[in-house]
Amino acid sequence: MTDKAQGPASEFSRPVDRARMGDGMRHLVADERERAALTRRFGLVSLDRLEADIALEADGDAVMASGTMRAAFVQSCAVSGEDLPVTVEEPLAFRFAPTDAYRPDEEIELSETDCDTIEYDGAAFDLGEAVAQSLALMIDPYATGPNAEQARKDAGLLGEEQAGPFAALAALKPGKKE
Repeated sequence: MTDKAQGPASEFSRPVDRARMGDGMRHLVADERERAALTRRFGLVSLDRLEADIALEADGDAVMASGTMRAAFVQSCAVSGEDLPVTVEEPLAFRFAPTDAYRPDEEIELSETDCDTIEYDGAAFDLGEAVAQSLALMIDPYATGPNAEQARKDAGLLGEEQAGPFAALAALKPGKKE
């Protein structure tokens, strides 16, 4: 996750002044207005909860941030459109690095435990926007509910067994009638 151009102000902005941050835990909670704005941004039905507990630790000019995000939201089923309530509790890990220290063209090996690097200009970084972007990554754009299969049938769509790659192979079997 890299974000050099912040664009318009974040719906869940929590700027942290690098020079005055100190090490320690931050508790972030999105209020009703912020949750409504994030609901629109991410195309959700509702966002009932968004909060995070994040520890900040200086690492030279960079800042290491780690913690946990908790969210509760409702999204639409990708097939039937029905409401799907979702609750998540996920670990977060970021590294905020000054723009001049960040080299996006540099090739590095990452393991699954490595964190996302987010560059920042000036003296502050936006911890809230990093949490909001993490929420966006947790939303499944193809989530399906319990009535999805029936909605497919009602619309005359073929299921995976009839239209998937193995269906074409099954049709080639000897003795298979067309």
